[in-house]
Amino acid sequence: MLRVRALLCAFSALSLSLGADLKARSCAEVRQAYGAKGFSLLNIPHQEISGEHLRICPQGYTCCTSDMEDKLSQQSKLEFENLVDEASHALRTTFMSKHKKFDEFFLELLENTEKSLNDMFVRTYGKLYMQNADVFQDLFAELKRYYTGGNINLEEMLNDFWARLLERMFKLLNSQYQFSDDYLECVSKYTDQLKPFGDVPRKLKAQVTRAFIAARTFVQGLMVGREVANRVSKVSVIPPCVRALTRMLYCPYCRGLPNTKPCGNYCLNVMKGCLANQADLDPEWNLFIDAMLLVAERLEGPFNIEAVMEPIDVKISEAIMNMQDNSVQVSSKVFQGCGQPKPSSTGRSTRGISDVFNARFRPYSPEERPTTAAGTSLERLVVDIKEKLKQSKKFWSTLPDGICKEDKVMASTANEEQCWNGHAKGRYFPEVSKDGLANQMNNPEVEVDITRPDTFIRQQIMALRVMTNKLKNAYNGNDIYFQDSSDEGSGSGSGSGCTEACVTEFDFVSTEAPIVGADRSAERAMGTRTGPSIALVAILALTAVALQRRWR
Repeated sequence: MLRVRALLCAFSALSLSLGADLKARSCAEVRQAYGAKGFSLLNIPHQEISGEHLRICPQGYTCCTSDMEDKLSQQSKLEFENLVDEASHALRTTFMSKHKKFDEFFLELLENTEKSLNDMFVRTYGKLYMQNADVFQDLFAELKRYYTGGNINLEEMLNDFWARLLERMFKLLNSQYQFSDDYLECVSKYTDQLKPFGDVPRKLKAQVTRAFIAARTFVQGLMVGREVANRVSKVSVIPPCVRALTRMLYCPYCRGLPNTKPCGNYCLNVMKGCLANQADLDPEWNLFIDAMLLVAERLEGPFNIEAVMEPIDVKISEAIMNMQDNSVQVSSKVFQGCGQPKPSSTGRSTRGISDVFNARFRPYSPEERPTTAAGTSLERLVVDIKEKLKQSKKFWSTLPDGICKEDKVMASTANEEQCWNGHAKGRYFPEVSKDGLANQMNNPEVEVDITRPDTFIRQQIMALRVMTNKLKNAYNGNDIYFQDSSDEGSGSGSGSGCTEACVTEFDFVSTEAPIVGADRSAERAMGTRTGPSIALVAILALTAVALQRRWR
């Protein structure tokens, strides 16, 4: 009797176990989750089936057909691309918005400065200024062209401005004579010797060149950062990564566990394998951010473009006063060196003109700053940008952590037994791989060929390296010689015509050399893998030449 009871108990337990197994084999939850993804439920099993047909997920009893596995694999790739895009969204919009804001601020500062000078000079000199306003208009046009990427040598351009101003003033202050073009060219040769404008040109040239180099390089840095972030966030998903993503995100469906999320360390290993090349961008990215921060400090201090430009009308006025005060001595020495000019047929006197130049400007007050579209002074703007730049350091190496957020992708860390480990619901034991391509040799989740770096990512690394070098030079008040993108494809040899003899990223030059920057047309290239901007292509070409020269 006892034996019979024991057999009945065993049979009862077996029946309960079989009932539990039959219940576990239902694919109802999987069908519901699969349909919620927008897929058709036609031919989707209601009960688990044998899984020998599966190529990615475990081949035990499964709720997945081959077609389901293929669709879930495609969905994994799409979701991964969206996850990277979402995780990098804040970084990309930061560089985009800060570039736009700085650009607006700078261009409006130039516009306001030119308007202020024009208004002041019209009130002071009246018709006399208006007849010669083109000299000042050309100055601001060239400054703007330099900032927006033109092939401009700042020092030469400023020297030309003072030479033209000297010619105009010399004629006005000696209007009783007539001067030929050759004579005026002779006059300009005495500029350095006579210093007709006092020390103003020298001081202003030093201030303007350093401030403009820093401002232009800084805004180019924001643009390069924006383009690199845009480009790198468009990930190229290799087949081994797609398989790993499918195992992590959707193989739980096939095992009848659609609501089970991957374990935290499991997610990190998959992401570190899939984003190994992006992580290799991080060291150069951090150096680039550090260089941006250094130039930002210069913009706040000695290279403050706002402090240079706003009082420029007063400084030029001071130079004009110096010229007027020393006009007799200057004219006398010029006549000695260039010869006595012929009297003017009109026989005009200089007295009236000299009286006009006696007007003086009111003292400059730093508190009187114009309200700009950016809505802030340069200092505030730069402080804000600096804070955002600091936050972007180590972005690419921490991207896996940003994606594997609790409750978003991975399971809660509260219960490590209730997460998907790639095979079943349970604890995940492998260690997390380190960052970068070289450290993925033993990644347990993604098969990564560490001998084949992503060429596209390497191009972005080189672009950052070149930009970092430009920033370091700008920090010291120097500029680097670059091919002007406006010369691309011209075939005429105009512009800089850079060859192997050109200065490259490894050579420092002062602003005495031709200065060419990245063209603003790069703003229109928002960074696709098939269409790199002209500016970045030029940068990479120059870098290749430099490396060739080093290896010879």
